[in-house]
Amino acid sequence: MTLEQKVAQMFVVSFFGSTVNIPTRDFIRTWQPGIIVLLPSNLENPSQITRLTNDIQQILLDADSVPAFIAVDQEGGIIAHLDEGFTRWAVPSLLTATQDTNLAYQFGEALATEIRAVGINMNLAPVADLLTNRDNPIIGRRSFGTYPEQVAPIIIAVINGMQSNGVMATSKHFPGHGDTESDSHLTLPVISYSQQELESRELIPFQAAIEAETGAIMVAHIVFPELQTDDSLPASLSPDIVTGLLRETMGYNGLIITDALDMDAIDTVFSPQDAAVQAVIAGNDMLIIAAHLSLDGQAAAMQAVVDAVRSGQISESQIDASVERILSAKERFGVLNWEQLDPLTASTRIDTETHTQLVERIFAAGITIVRGQAMLPLPANTAFIVPASRGTLRTQCQQNEWQIVGVSDNPSDDEIAWARQASQQADVTVVFTANAADSPQQQRLVAALPAEKTMVIALWSPYDNLVLPATSGYMVTYSPLRQAYSPICAILLGEAPAQGTLSVALQ
Repeated sequence: MTLEQKVAQMFVVSFFGSTVNIPTRDFIRTWQPGIIVLLPSNLENPSQITRLTNDIQQILLDADSVPAFIAVDQEGGIIAHLDEGFTRWAVPSLLTATQDTNLAYQFGEALATEIRAVGINMNLAPVADLLTNRDNPIIGRRSFGTYPEQVAPIIIAVINGMQSNGVMATSKHFPGHGDTESDSHLTLPVISYSQQELESRELIPFQAAIEAETGAIMVAHIVFPELQTDDSLPASLSPDIVTGLLRETMGYNGLIITDALDMDAIDTVFSPQDAAVQAVIAGNDMLIIAAHLSLDGQAAAMQAVVDAVRSGQISESQIDASVERILSAKERFGVLNWEQLDPLTASTRIDTETHTQLVERIFAAGITIVRGQAMLPLPANTAFIVPASRGTLRTQCQQNEWQIVGVSDNPSDDEIAWARQASQQADVTVVFTANAADSPQQQRLVAALPAEKTMVIALWSPYDNLVLPATSGYMVTYSPLRQAYSPICAILLGEAPAQGTLSVALQ
C-alpha cells in the first residue's frame, strides 16, 4: 500500500444520499477509505441499502483496493438508523433487567443477522456507558443500566452474539459518558473522576467488552482532568487516555476509534485536519471524520495525516501498526471475502417475524415489579385506566368484570374525575403512565387515585415514580412497544410471574 492508501484505511467517511453519485464514486475510488459509515440520508429500505453496499464494495474492488468496513448506528431502542423493514427493539435496559445472557446473545445475534442481510459488517454498538446520571441528555435510555455487575455480563453476551455472526461490535463511549449533564455533540463535558473511581464503576463494562474481544472501542469527547496531563484535550485526542489507559493499562489490543470529530466538542476548537492529526498522535486506529463534513473536507483531513507522516510529526510505523490491526479485523470478520448480496431477497434474510417474537420474550423476562407483587393477580373488581390511544393493550388485558376507563395521553379534568370515581368503587386500580415528568395531567391523574390500592405501570420512562405519589404498586416496562402488551397482561392476570430485576436506579 502507498502511504495515502494506508492512511485512508484509518478513516471513517460518509456521504449524502441513497445512491453513490459521481462525486462520491470518484472520492471512494481515489481515496479508497477503509471504513464507510451509513447515516440516515443513506438508508431507505433493505433492498436499497443492499444495492448501496454492493456498489460501495464494487467500487473499491474495481480500484484494486480491499473491501471496506461498512458501519451503522444500530444500538436498538432510541438509536436505530436501520428502520423501515427492520425489527424495532426495546431499550437496552430492558435486556439487562432480564439478567438472561442467553437472551442477550440472541439479541446480538439478531442484530448481526439484520445488519449483515444488507451488506453492513460493523455496528457502532453496544453502548457500555452506565446510567449514573439520570439528567444525562445524550446517554439516558441508550444505556444498559446503572449497575456494573448487572450490565457487564449482558454486554459480553451481546458482543458475542453479534461478533459470532460476522458483525464487528464497537463498544462506546470510553472511558464512560454516563455521568455527564451535557452533550458532547454540543459542548465538551468534564468528568472529575479519579482512575480508582472509574475502575470501581464506569470502566467495568468496558473491561467486560475487552474480555469479550470486542472488535473496536470508541473513545468519548470528554475531559477527565484526573487522568490527563493536558486537560485541554478530550479523551478521544489524549495519549494519556487512548494509549496510556486503554491500550497499556487495560491491555486492549483491538481497534480504537474516535467518536465523530465533527461534533461541537471538537470542531469548535480544532479544524478537521488538526483533529485528525491529534487523534492519530493519541493512538487511535480509526477516525470518524464525517457526517457534517464535505467530501473535500474529509479528503483534506486524510491529506493532513499523510502530510504529518511525511514531515515526521507522526511515524509511519504507527500508521502501519493501525493498518495491520484494521486488516486483521477485516480478515476476522470476513470482510476480505466480500460477495455481492441479492437486493431482492434482503427482507427474507432479515427475518423480522422471528426477531419480533424475540422482542416479546425479552419483555416477558424483563418487565419489573418494583413494589406491589401482593396486589396480583388483579381481582374482578378492578379499575383499569388505560390510554385510549393504546387500544390493543386494552383489548388484550380486558376482563368482563373490570371497569375500563380510557383516557387521553394528557388526560382532561373530566377524564381524571371519571378515573377517580371508578377507582373509589374498585378494590384495585391499575393506571398506565408514559413519561409522566413531561405531563402534569398524568401526574394529576395519579394523584387523584387512592394510593393505597393503586398500581402504576410506567410504559416508557422508569423514572415516572419520581414525579408521582408513592402508590402501593409500581411496575416498569422500560419501553412502550406493542410486544410488551401480552407479557403485561399475563403478569396482571397471574398467568406469568414478573421476572425482571430493576436495572436502573430510581432514586
